[in-house]
Amino acid sequence: MPTLLKQSPVATTRRTRTQDTIEPLQSLAFIGNYPPRRCGIATFTRDLRRAVSTECPNLDTCAVAMTDAGGPTDYPAAVGFQIRDETIADYALAAEFLNDAGFDAVSLQHEYGIFGGEAGANIVELLSRLEMPVVTTLHTVLRQPLPAQYNAMRRIIDASAKIVVMSETGREFLHAVHDVHASKVDVIPHGIPSFPFLDSHDAKVQFGFEGRPVILTFGLLSPNKGIETMLEAMPGIIKSCPNALYAVLGATHPNLIRDGGEAYRESLMTRVRDLGIEEHVDFFNRFAGQAELLNFISACDVYVTPYLNETQMTSGTLAYSFGLGKAVVSTPYWHAKELLAGGLGVLVPFGDANAIGSEIAALLTDDTRRNAMRERAYRASRSMTWPRTAKRYIAAFESACAAHRSVKLPGRVALTASRPGAMTTQSLPQNVTGRLVPGTRAEPSNCKPV
Repeated sequence: MPTLLKQSPVATTRRTRTQDTIEPLQSLAFIGNYPPRRCGIATFTRDLRRAVSTECPNLDTCAVAMTDAGGPTDYPAAVGFQIRDETIADYALAAEFLNDAGFDAVSLQHEYGIFGGEAGANIVELLSRLEMPVVTTLHTVLRQPLPAQYNAMRRIIDASAKIVVMSETGREFLHAVHDVHASKVDVIPHGIPSFPFLDSHDAKVQFGFEGRPVILTFGLLSPNKGIETMLEAMPGIIKSCPNALYAVLGATHPNLIRDGGEAYRESLMTRVRDLGIEEHVDFFNRFAGQAELLNFISACDVYVTPYLNETQMTSGTLAYSFGLGKAVVSTPYWHAKELLAGGLGVLVPFGDANAIGSEIAALLTDDTRRNAMRERAYRASRSMTWPRTAKRYIAAFESACAAHRSVKLPGRVALTASRPGAMTTQSLPQNVTGRLVPGTRAEPSNCKPV
């Protein structure tokens, strides 16, 4: 006999409102990856939920976590429901959970590869059934999407009351590619921790970096990050800065581990040996917690993102380092080109080891120029701190709710209407994902990136 699942506390009281005015939010749900899953979207979803909860301590929040085969299932209490990405019935059940709970709005974190179906179209099965407005954050906006990507994105846009992008470039692409009116799009930069402007000396001591110029890259290790370009640049940097150190912080991307173990990391280490720069490159093979991550950033003199192509709309690693007031050298992918404009950083051509090496060496040997760049970046990034970012998201949620209340919406589609035989909450076994998880009360706290 199937087990009846325990209902989440947030779902015990259904709230209804009829006014078309902006009112304080009472409950929000966040859909996306979520820790302990190790990726930038998981960290962002958690940090946004925490930041919003901190700004609104009486707000009930809940996360709906996307899970994939072999991924974690031991989620924290903030996660009220899990969706197996390729199990279409889970999306319908998640919509039922959210509707029954009566959430004021849903915040969806969208990135390609999170949701199942062709080009991630499975998420539409959930969005089309919701009775509350959806505010969708697009972490990637493609300038030339494939037909399946275009169609899936078009349906997500149509199901969303408001779209959030993190750059003006994203807004421009939405208008040019999908004809989205500017009034539907909010540009809210990637959130960053509130952290003081510090000299790198003290932070270097704890890692044994004292007395050395430190260059840092962090994030999940994968071939598109351009680490090879930086390795090729190091001999030239060492000529100008004989004691320079390149620190590469981050675990290997889980997909690479799954398909080939640590073969990619080992190939990088082989190249380090071939170049004879073993004393100048350190790999830190781990997914850093917040305190360690912020200390690593504090310890570096130059942060580098040598990505290999322009099609990156958002980089959380770039936002964090920029926000801590670091001198940044980067290739001109979309986010970097916009964020570092006006002398806030240095842009170099893709795959050009000589150019990236020359610019890094110039910064490391010119303290006055480097520190001036740091100060400009820190001042410019104050609007990106999580408290200020949360306020802008809250305004977007409230605006979407007010507009939603002014329009009479049709009733919810029955769960079995399009998929006869879909599982119900009562028939879903308790020991699988795609289930309710007790404990969804908001946890007011400061954001703590993984």
